[in-house]
Amino acid sequence: MGKALMRLEKASGERKDRVDEQQAAVPPQNLAQNMSVPQDWSGSLPHPFYSKVLKRWLDFWLAAILFPFFAVLMLPIALLVKLTSKGPVFYIALRGGYRNKPFNILKFRTMVVGADKYSGTTALNDPRVTRLGRMLRRTKLDEIPQILNILKGDMSFIGPRPELLKYTDLYTPAQQCILWVRPGISDPSSIHLINLDDAVGHDDPEGSYERDILADKNDRRVAYARSQSFGLDASLFFITLGCVLRRFFAGSKGRAPEGHGGTGAGQRQM
Repeated sequence: MGKALMRLEKASGERKDRVDEQQAAVPPQNLAQNMSVPQDWSGSLPHPFYSKVLKRWLDFWLAAILFPFFAVLMLPIALLVKLTSKGPVFYIALRGGYRNKPFNILKFRTMVVGADKYSGTTALNDPRVTRLGRMLRRTKLDEIPQILNILKGDMSFIGPRPELLKYTDLYTPAQQCILWVRPGISDPSSIHLINLDDAVGHDDPEGSYERDILADKNDRRVAYARSQSFGLDASLFFITLGCVLRRFFAGSKGRAPEGHGGTGAGQRQM
């Protein structure tokens, strides 16, 4: 299964070189025109029937089957969130979605209320994260409510991690393919960048994310979108499952074991 990620990483590097050459030849005014994407826009996909029809069907029925189990987990977690800190149970925020349509992503709240007014990126040892929130983030249990996003059709189990609108609005023409497919709970970039808090540090997490991480994440998202298939998604699903289980049992240090991480490079916000 690791070979799937290696192929994607190689493809993302090669594609980045080609994109840089293509963008250098595009006049600035044409580049600006291409930035605007109508909501009914659709690009060329390697497996369009799978991406647009079969994948959605599989996501819905798998989510419907898993929902009773997830609901059993969600109820006590929701109660703990409510009892251990002031504020709502869920964190709801806009993200760039399928066909460039914004949607509200759901997570269990892991920070104090109003934390995102200061920074949208979580720093290393961020004091805004609650004690319970640290555990939920480490085990990825804060992502469980996104099964509702999947049932609704906003998200998929596997797909590019949904990004803040201020970043999706800046996608280059070559990066617009990220919006061709539904965003997901896990993708190659979130597996690769599991310890994002460590990577951004604590001095300037948002600046560090934008300077050092965002471009690489987008390259991996592009490589995935242009290679999406049932085989690739199945590989990423089981890689993610294994990573989450290893992370869950990794111990109190909250660090991923050596090798692949788990989902949630999108753990930048609450």
